[in-house]
Amino acid sequence: MSDYDIRKISVVAIVALVVVRLAIGWQLLYEGLWKFDTQKTASPWTAEPYLKAAQGPFRGYFRSLTGDPNDLRDLDYATVSNRWTTWAESFKNHYNLSDSQKRRLDEMVSGAKDYRVELAQLPPGVALEGSLGRILTFDPEQKRLILDGELHMTPREKQALLAQVNFTEGVDSVEDIQDPVVKEFVTQVQRLYERQSRLSYKEQALASLKGDPELAGIVDKNQAGTIDGERLGKLDIYKNRLNRYEQKLANAKTDFEFDHLEYDWKEIQQMRAELVSPIRQLESDMKWQAERLLSTEQLARGPIPSESSQQRNIDRQTMWALTIIGAMLMAGFLTRLAALAGAFLLMQFYLAMPPFPGYPEPPGTEHAVIVNKVFIEVLILAAFVFLPSGRWFGIDAVFSGLFQKKPADDHS
Repeated sequence: MSDYDIRKISVVAIVALVVVRLAIGWQLLYEGLWKFDTQKTASPWTAEPYLKAAQGPFRGYFRSLTGDPNDLRDLDYATVSNRWTTWAESFKNHYNLSDSQKRRLDEMVSGAKDYRVELAQLPPGVALEGSLGRILTFDPEQKRLILDGELHMTPREKQALLAQVNFTEGVDSVEDIQDPVVKEFVTQVQRLYERQSRLSYKEQALASLKGDPELAGIVDKNQAGTIDGERLGKLDIYKNRLNRYEQKLANAKTDFEFDHLEYDWKEIQQMRAELVSPIRQLESDMKWQAERLLSTEQLARGPIPSESSQQRNIDRQTMWALTIIGAMLMAGFLTRLAALAGAFLLMQFYLAMPPFPGYPEPPGTEHAVIVNKVFIEVLILAAFVFLPSGRWFGIDAVFSGLFQKKPADDHS
């Protein structure tokens, strides 16, 4: 558009167009800043729910951006274990934990290699033999009773150990023991048993994902080939329902089929929440308990930087894009480029849940076919690509004035 074309547009129209540009710019800028601000809270914004709920012909692409659209990584013990190990190492390095703190953290997250209590000596007649000899050792130099962290101590083994000093739990009382050596021994054995009986967070996750028959299922080799040879757990049922849903969605044609699929999807999401929530709660509890190990000086270092992930990168890109594009539209800086970038960004939002005929209707109170509010904003921004609105009001006008060629003086 040449400099003289502006005369063909009324001043009222110019003002109206600039106001529209500023309004869209403010909306994008505020959305970006708000999303950044939530990152400091306990519930930081993420595009994950929106992407996981994507519908339409590009559903698979947008869901894949999350890296794990069905939260299957949270249901795989090896993946969960590796993630928690990585987090624990980052926690140690970020807060510069002492050796004592590192040991307690490892014991809490992964389980200790061994459990130790101070014990001056073994009472006369106590022998660590048989199964007790496999799990327990006494170090007379360090004066410690040591229990193997992988084997643990069973209630029967504890009773057998205490029986060697004629002590029976539930019948005898520690306060009634007269011999100080025996009293210390009984007290420390009970303390050792209590410590080792607390499962680490990884052990709790393992018990939940693989040890619970209701979740992991049951395989009976003795009845292989029969109806009782294998019983599916909730994890397998969830995966099977996901596969069936995707197959039905690919072949759905009628409104009735889509309505049925929508109901089916809600049930699948309820299953997902039921399966994933316990693992995420364990992870939340683990991090909260780890923070209790820290001193005031260590807490002052602030939270651990968020781990890089595919979803995290998408969130950052979205927040920065909204903020930068919104600011450029507000300032009228490189306005055409900002409008083009804004139209492209909003088009991604539109295609993730397009109101296309023959697809499930996007959630919300709005009802639309093909054209919705987001698509209208895309069209408006696309129009601004061909309008010099930055020269009407904005930084572009300043640069245009600086670099515009001045007409040569006429000396004729």
